[in-house]
Amino acid sequence: MTIEYLTLGVYFTLLLVLGAVFARFNKNLSDFSRGGSRLTWWMVGMSNLMAGISAFTFTGNGSSAFEAGPSMLVIYLANVLGHLAGWLYLAHRYRQTRAYTTADIVRERFGGRAEQFGVYVGLLLGPVGASIQLWALAVFVSAVFGFPIMLTIITIGVITVFYSASGGAWAVVATDFVQGVVLFGITLLIAVLAWFAVGGWDGFVAGWQSAGIAEDFVFFKEPGQFSGDRYTWQWAAVIFTMSFISQTNMASANRYLSVKDGREARKAALFSMVLMAVGTAVWFLPPMVARMLYEAQVMESGIKDPATTAYAVAARNLLPNGLMGVLIAAMFAATMSSMDTGLNNQTSVIVRNLLPRLRELLKLPPLREERQLRLCRIISVALGVVIIGYALLFSLQDKIVLFDAYLTIGSVVGVPMALPLLVGVIFRRLPSWSYFVIMGSALVPSIYSLIDGAQGGAAWTIQARSFWVLMFGLTGTVVSLALVRLSTDESRERVRGFFEKMETPVDFENEIGQANDHTQAVLLGRSVSVMGVLMFAFLLMPNAAGGRWQIVGLAGFTLLVGAVLWLYGVRGNRARRQRAASQE
Repeated sequence: MTIEYLTLGVYFTLLLVLGAVFARFNKNLSDFSRGGSRLTWWMVGMSNLMAGISAFTFTGNGSSAFEAGPSMLVIYLANVLGHLAGWLYLAHRYRQTRAYTTADIVRERFGGRAEQFGVYVGLLLGPVGASIQLWALAVFVSAVFGFPIMLTIITIGVITVFYSASGGAWAVVATDFVQGVVLFGITLLIAVLAWFAVGGWDGFVAGWQSAGIAEDFVFFKEPGQFSGDRYTWQWAAVIFTMSFISQTNMASANRYLSVKDGREARKAALFSMVLMAVGTAVWFLPPMVARMLYEAQVMESGIKDPATTAYAVAARNLLPNGLMGVLIAAMFAATMSSMDTGLNNQTSVIVRNLLPRLRELLKLPPLREERQLRLCRIISVALGVVIIGYALLFSLQDKIVLFDAYLTIGSVVGVPMALPLLVGVIFRRLPSWSYFVIMGSALVPSIYSLIDGAQGGAAWTIQARSFWVLMFGLTGTVVSLALVRLSTDESRERVRGFFEKMETPVDFENEIGQANDHTQAVLLGRSVSVMGVLMFAFLLMPNAAGGRWQIVGLAGFTLLVGAVLWLYGVRGNRARRQRAASQE
């Protein structure tokens, strides 16, 4: 494991350096929470993708691909279409709200009570979700790679908190970009190797049609074929709808607030869509190939749910010596990129949306900008300590009940809270008070399902609960539209102003100021190039000629991305200096 530890050490050092470098970009709350709305579309597009995946993509969803073939791809189809909706309709409108946080958008659309309700629910559930995700990653890498659970939790947590607290949104998006390049490089290599290992198209089709696999790999399964009636067409329809709602509601608007204007927001959404489509094709081929070639190894992995190791087993069989450390770094990256985005968003909401309301109640003056920035860093560290502490506590218990309970809470609360945040963008006539009507209606079947289960009733499947949540929520929407005349003039004027602002293009130079696109490209180009150069060191590991060429391919891909960015940034800065000199 020496080479894996060394790889992770170099990788984490680069992330810490990036956090320190981008810390100098932070001058106020806008910089910390949304990068001052000066981030480039390609950085934000990659960060959007990375924030939407985690190690669960390769473990939990990888196990679904191993067991049931392509059925779970419906989730990622919904994600792709969600980004498509962003490109066509939502991205530029969300950016044109000029908001710092998604809570700002909720306040302008639905009022202060809806804003504060969402802020406090997020404060309660956010750290728990992040800690469980961190704990689940540590359990997986411990079982598969032998890493100590507690050391993994503390290391990943501390590093993520450091660069998030010091660099804010600048560091979060920059590190997400670097981690995305590494992730795509190694996973693309594994997918190509898996494809050739199974024998290309003919071998893949033959494996798909083999006994035991053909029945499981049908896209829509028969009821009862899998527990909870997973992968039936009803399951697919509900999961698709849930995933699409999560990708498009106001809570997802933060992914577009960091770019310069609406045009850049649309580019970011399109880039995210392309990356998600490529990732969907790349990430789930190896676990399906593992079912065809390495099923015995997967089932003998010795952990409670062996199918979750399918991706790692395939990689272990396919990668040349030395590159497993890069895969481990990629799995860490997937989880860290989700955690850092959540941490930054939660911190920004506390400083921007929670503390000002509390200070108003206490009749205290507004916080000065420098104090806001200091508070962001303090709160980031505090939230990080809470997340790490929760994860360590979870690691000390030997039951997975807490993990299952959180997933249940997420499905019970997540959809009811997201639904009004989507229909509120679609239906302009919805009054401000409809937020609580729609959410309250959607919570009725959620709460009933919990009560019914506690009283010994039949366990509700996720598709049954979500179906009734959606039906009740849509009923609340219809009722709200029918009673729109009950709205006050003040409420109607606020909603009208909200949509008018959404349709008004951002004038970047007058509203924000000077761009620094090329400086961003230079910094990231250097970082990615260093990563690519260091990867050539894996050629020192004993490998056959084919393995060495694979290392060259991975290192060359990474170096090429870095070099292109670096060259683009250097030329852009040179041209800018020449224009400035000519104007003098």
